[in-house]
Amino acid sequence: MTQPNDSEFYDRAVRRIGRIIMALGVIGAISMAALKGISSGFAFLIGSAISFTSFWGWRHLADALVPTSKKRRSAFFVLRLVGMIALAWVIIKFLRLNLAAAALGLLVSGAAVVLEIVYELIYAS
Repeated sequence: MTQPNDSEFYDRAVRRIGRIIMALGVIGAISMAALKGISSGFAFLIGSAISFTSFWGWRHLADALVPTSKKRRSAFFVLRLVGMIALAWVIIKFLRLNLAAAALGLLVSGAAVVLEIVYELIYAS
């Protein structure tokens, strides 16, 4: 069996982490809505979306640092992230959503990375 090169390995890991973030966001939002109400579920979903956007931006920033990669503009990432946070803050304040649920949603990308590490430890060949 041939070993994949580092680029293929990291590309697959990043794709899995993105899928795990989305799955945890949806499952967490449904669970939070069932336990604490629809507004808490929506707040968790907003936090998860910001978490996914942050992960996506950091990934693109890391890709831009690689000398062989094509250069991308990071200024749009910063503006997009600031806009997303401002939009989420307005939605949470306007709709009076649960701030703790939104903050919990922000932790989804960290949980996804931990789950990816566990996956690699179990299925590493």
